[in-house]
Amino acid sequence: MVTHHIIILLFIGYLIYTIDIKSKYFPVPVALVLIGIGLYFIPMFSSLHISKEIIFSVFLPAILFTSAYQFPLKQLKKNAGIISTLSTAGLMATAVLLGLGIYFASMPFVSLSLTGAFLLAAILIPTDPVSVTAILKESTGAEQIADIVEGESMVNDGTSVVIFTIFLTMFQTGGGFSITKFVTEFLFVAIGGVALGLLFGWIISKAIHFTHQRQYQVMLTIVGAYGGFYIAEAVGVSGVLATVVSGIMLSYEFTRHPKSEDIKNSLDGFWNIINPTVLSLLFLLIGIQAAEYLSFPNWWLAVIIFVLSLVARFIVLGGFIYGVPSWRKEFQNDLSTITLTTWSGIKGTMSVALLLWLEVAVPEGDNMLVSLAFAAILLSLVLQSIGIFPLSKLLSKKS
Repeated sequence: MVTHHIIILLFIGYLIYTIDIKSKYFPVPVALVLIGIGLYFIPMFSSLHISKEIIFSVFLPAILFTSAYQFPLKQLKKNAGIISTLSTAGLMATAVLLGLGIYFASMPFVSLSLTGAFLLAAILIPTDPVSVTAILKESTGAEQIADIVEGESMVNDGTSVVIFTIFLTMFQTGGGFSITKFVTEFLFVAIGGVALGLLFGWIISKAIHFTHQRQYQVMLTIVGAYGGFYIAEAVGVSGVLATVVSGIMLSYEFTRHPKSEDIKNSLDGFWNIINPTVLSLLFLLIGIQAAEYLSFPNWWLAVIIFVLSLVARFIVLGGFIYGVPSWRKEFQNDLSTITLTTWSGIKGTMSVALLLWLEVAVPEGDNMLVSLAFAAILLSLVLQSIGIFPLSKLLSKKS
């Protein structure tokens, strides 16, 4: 990607963020993706390509660290049980339900193996709240739902990577599913990522007070965000969880020291510029990349897969919220909560990263899985982002 392409894309992102006065109806990421699809048909942009390595190495650490250290620790403690459950057991249950649904639904359209169906499911289970959380808080005041959705999306990225890699190995080798191997690998990758994140987060939270120079404190958080991610990936554990946990540790440090507010303001001044910059490039490039895969004959199957992803998430959420008495008592209107939380589970950055991983892994010329995944992600990003405001208003009135 040459420099003038980056400058043009950043300027487009600046324009969209600046004129986005109707964000509650049409969130910025949707506009950026659709513009990216349009840019694909302009020759100077059609050759741009974003890879899984770029997303994992450049974009994800910044996005994850920013959301983690800015996430209110009080809300994380309050909703820790439901966030951790939905991000682990809930995500696995959703993968199983969605994988089986895709397998049987695809029979009239294409020949899809059970492993291929589970691989598609693994791509579609991570959630990305993008601007949904702000919409939920502004439209209905549903802060708890917004916090649960945001907290879940931070943690489930790490879980989804483990699930995806296991199913990808099965898809490539034709091997069977081993529950023992799955649990062992999941525990190693997840616990290792959390442990490394705790270590890095502790070091950053202590070292950040050794200097009063704000620019050096910001430099330290860059080292923490990217260094923890790279080291975790190098030793074979979850870089996603390492970055998230280190960010949460820093957030915890801010709550322990009231004088840390000045440090947090300095960090916000930097990361609140980096975040929209990174997101502008990312969603524009996602649109450009997706365009070449969207002309394929199985759009009806993609629509069905999108609907199935909502149904599977709704069933799992309903099972947990209705099945755990303390959670059922916590929400005044169970059905509205489940519906709104289901619809807020938008597919985004992590789904695209896993999809690009699949793009490299599938045999050349066999793009059916990639096209189905891109189409389902695009439907989720556009329809759920646009629909979240009217749906939240409707459910709020009914409540």
